[in-house]
Amino acid sequence: MNRRFEVWAPAARRVDVVVAGERHPMAEAEGRPGWWAADVPGAGHGTDYGFALDGAADPLPDPRSPWQPSGVHALSRVYEHDRFAWTDGHWRGRPLPGSVLYEMHVGTFTPEGTFDAAIERLDHLAELGIDAVELLPVASFPGHHGWGYDGALLWAPHEPYGGPDALKRFVDAAHARGLAVVLDVVYNHLGPDGNHLGDYGPYFTSAHSTPWGDAVNYDQEGSDEVRAFAIENALMWLRDYHFDGLRLDAVHAITDHSAVHLLEEMAQAVSALSAHLGRHLFLIAESDLNDPRLVTSREAGGYGLDAQWSDDFHHCLHAALTGERQGYYCDFGSLETLKKALTRVFVHDGTMSTYRGRRHGRPVDVEKMPAHRFLGFLQNHDQIGNRGAGDRMGAVLAGAGLPPGLLKVGAALLVLAPFTPMLFMGEEWGASTPWCYFTDHQDPDLARAVSEGRRREFSRHGWTGEVPDPQAVETFRRSVLDWVEPAAGPHAGLLEWHRSLIALRRARPELNDPRLTAASVVTSEAGGCGDGAAGRWLVMRRGGVHVAANLGEEAVRLSLPEAGAGARLLLASDPAIRMETGVNGDSKTPVVILPGASAAVCG
Repeated sequence: MNRRFEVWAPAARRVDVVVAGERHPMAEAEGRPGWWAADVPGAGHGTDYGFALDGAADPLPDPRSPWQPSGVHALSRVYEHDRFAWTDGHWRGRPLPGSVLYEMHVGTFTPEGTFDAAIERLDHLAELGIDAVELLPVASFPGHHGWGYDGALLWAPHEPYGGPDALKRFVDAAHARGLAVVLDVVYNHLGPDGNHLGDYGPYFTSAHSTPWGDAVNYDQEGSDEVRAFAIENALMWLRDYHFDGLRLDAVHAITDHSAVHLLEEMAQAVSALSAHLGRHLFLIAESDLNDPRLVTSREAGGYGLDAQWSDDFHHCLHAALTGERQGYYCDFGSLETLKKALTRVFVHDGTMSTYRGRRHGRPVDVEKMPAHRFLGFLQNHDQIGNRGAGDRMGAVLAGAGLPPGLLKVGAALLVLAPFTPMLFMGEEWGASTPWCYFTDHQDPDLARAVSEGRRREFSRHGWTGEVPDPQAVETFRRSVLDWVEPAAGPHAGLLEWHRSLIALRRARPELNDPRLTAASVVTSEAGGCGDGAAGRWLVMRRGGVHVAANLGEEAVRLSLPEAGAGARLLLASDPAIRMETGVNGDSKTPVVILPGASAAVCG
């Protein structure tokens, strides 16, 4: 039996594939410029190999290595995908519209930090009402633990998590519970440690710069193969690992001046794969551009991605709940900005951004654009991990942070908003454990630079508290979820609140109405439905469902004239919440009485 090895190395004069210490010369592949190939007898699943360029003494790992059992600097290992016995033949995917997502970091989701250990907690997510689990990047990165955004070998699942077979077991087990699985992938840069792509070919270009150095080459000489590398990698995760979708990291950092942008080409390829496989597949972008063209259909001149994260919604909700105004929160905080985010998506839609010192964004056509194409969230890995101490909103349940009542207000506005909601792991019970920025770089110079750079960054932003050392093992260990908490005291109450909200969202069709124009919001700053109420409150109406939120400290009475006399209390975050009718002689208008920091859902 022969195993065929192939690699793209257009500048090399000679390439050898090294198997079991023996060098096998590779020949230039016919009709494929820059590609080299060789057939090696006896090589197969489990065989270690590498490529030696121009007679180099030490072979390098394969740029498309499927398995890195000894880390990013070691030899690659042959992995045959068809050896795994899948049990999800019935699975046809889950459409993104109507779904609730859950962002998870495998390494800190459980004390063991593995795919197999995470399987043991999937029932918790199914019972919560989650539809899709979104994994932070799992492509092989240096060291044992890290966020995953410094991946060096994009085709190989991180071995400390369990490697290829364990990842497939996780996806298979999720599908058995009705859970879709989304993978976070990074195509805007690679980590510096273990990154050998530049040795093979023009994977990077100095024509564009990024915060991580030279940009990935998507539009300069030699870029056709680099684009194929990224697109085929995306298809590999969806096809060979049965992922249901991909979250594309920081697409604003992808520079591509081609007539057909990389993202549009990728969306076309994924649509074709979806049709071929007969199951739902989707792409979600993270973008700082506030540009709806990302999720506008290709027929209408957009890129045709299925959804994008909505940072403006997060910033509005976070600033309104916490009162924070530092950094980019300076542009947010009023309930009027939250109202705009709930009804127009982007607060910055061509308006002035004080934080940026310029105009930013582009309007969303709310008459045509469905709301489910935008992901809303109150917490995520960036918004927690990029705080100095990695403190969560739920830290109050350990003696600091946001009051429990406001946590429930935030949850109600998140889950019942028009957008596709996403929770960050542990958010559903108000986890008190921090989620810090942590790394495990093996290069001592890089490790020192990361630790010192982290402290300087927060010093410039005026952070006066402790900034944990990213390289300290304890920083990683502190970030692991405590699974005793969900059943304890106020944590259990917040968990049940999230379950009830998600169940209501699924039960009432108007809460999945894709029309942005079908949602309306009134706030205390705008006047309108308050029964003489002052303070800080908001009422969001979605069809026959009204979400009344009191963000102030004093109780308020809010009339709901559009709810009708038959309206009743569907959910209440506080036992003191009640409803009345017959106010001011009007026997048809219901009124909801909200104590401070509380939310009610009426309908």
